Amino acid sequence: MWSMDENGHEPVELPIDGILDLHTFQPGEVKELVRDYLSLCRAKGILRVRIIHGKGTGALRTTVHSILSKIPEVASFKQAMEDEGGWGATIVTLTPGEEEAE
Repeated sequence: MWSMDENGHEPVELPIDGILDLHTFQPGEVKELVRDYLSLCRAKGILRVRIIHGKGTGALRTTVHSILSKIPEVASFKQAMEDEGGWGATIVTLTPGEEEAE
């Protein structure tokens, strides 16, 4: 998966490994990025994803949770345990794709 760097210049390749760190992205990129990343994870059979949004004011966490609540393939999401980022990260469980369900 490719995305622009924090300055909007060169594309940066994101590994599809079940961990999405949003710190380097602009707020306007988050909606599409989260949807696309989760879709790619699901296609690879990665059904547990950690989204790191940071603690800050909680605005980005609220945005991420709003996005997640609208994606049918999201089975559930919850605050990460302390050793995974606590309230600075969200753990997402995805429904299996058709190929995993068979």
